[in-house]
Amino acid sequence: MFRWFKRKEDKFQKLIEEQASLSFEGMKLLVQYLETSKSEIAEQLSLKEKEADEVRRILIDELNRTFVTPFDREDIFALSRSIDDVMDYADTTVMEMVILKVEPTVYMQRIASLLKDAAYEILQGVLRLPNHPNVAIDHAQRAKALENRVEAVYREAVADLFSGPEDIHHVVEMLKMREVYRHLSNAADRGDEAANIIADIVVKKT
Repeated sequence: MFRWFKRKEDKFQKLIEEQASLSFEGMKLLVQYLETSKSEIAEQLSLKEKEADEVRRILIDELNRTFVTPFDREDIFALSRSIDDVMDYADTTVMEMVILKVEPTVYMQRIASLLKDAAYEILQGVLRLPNHPNVAIDHAQRAKALENRVEAVYREAVADLFSGPEDIHHVVEMLKMREVYRHLSNAADRGDEAANIIADIVVKKT
């Protein structure tokens, strides 16, 4: 009986780990797209996002059918959602760029690199939750620090947008670019949320 409960607990941990790993892979693809603008990389990211969605659907199904969970089911659901949101925003960032014909900027590349680093920290935090919760908090704090750096770059990018010429063409381009920057900023916000949930889980466990 104990082994049955343990398998159920391990299943949730592994599904969250899989989500976090896919998110990290997605952020690496986002970085590559912003460096190359290759359509095949955009397609790979879209497929990765769909794969992550499927893992989340499985997790929710398991959550609805399981009584014993390794930590609060509300925290499992919230952590899964926030990690999934990071992937969603990465995918929609690229989709918006393709639809609006927006070329990558140095600011976008800097933000994507920070998002990749934050996704790595979230992954490490999730991996350390079962056996090394204090280390998980360290990774969560690093992820939050990276989110703060994203917001600083975001503000710098927006300020640069508004410093250009005031003709109608520039205004249109400015609106397109700001939309993309907002997607990237939203991805960082969801990463910050995931880091907060990891910290909350550790506090409840200890």
